[in-house]
Amino acid sequence: MTTFFDLVARRQSDRAFDPDRPVEKEKIQQILETVRLAPSACNSQPWHFIVVDDPETKNKLADAVASKILGINHFSKQAPVHIVVVEEKPNLSAGFGAWLKDKNFAHIDVGIAAAHLVLAAEDEGLGSCIMGWFDEDKVRKLLGIPSGKRVLLDVVLGYSTQPDRKKVRKELDKIVSWNRYE
Repeated sequence: MTTFFDLVARRQSDRAFDPDRPVEKEKIQQILETVRLAPSACNSQPWHFIVVDDPETKNKLADAVASKILGINHFSKQAPVHIVVVEEKPNLSAGFGAWLKDKNFAHIDVGIAAAHLVLAAEDEGLGSCIMGWFDEDKVRKLLGIPSGKRVLLDVVLGYSTQPDRKKVRKELDKIVSWNRYE
């Protein structure tokens, strides 16, 4: 059994996938069940997930996610699964709290859910990458998302062909202080 620390240490943003190896539905279901259990402010669960695994739709989605000008996210066409995260309206308690405290709890909650998603994918032996750069209008139109909804993320999943990389992170003493900000 892998420890949680080992799982987190192993997980990376993958940008190379085996396009000929589909992801088993059972694995996707397990990942989604893990995401369903993610915490949210006032149990609001302000999210909706669209699983895109139809090859034709997935390729059109990958075109909306890639940028020819900036040369980014072209790898997304290799990934056999995209999970698009749509922001939903929070419940009354979370919405009021967000207004009162001037914090977007829904975005925080979606971030927590996305972390659950990619860690669950890693636990299932899948690579993943969270992407926030895309043509939101094209994604909305392609997937039939109502115009009043925000598309926050596209998370790609698949069997990674990318070698493991050493994580480069700030030292702990650069990001943590005790008892006061320093």
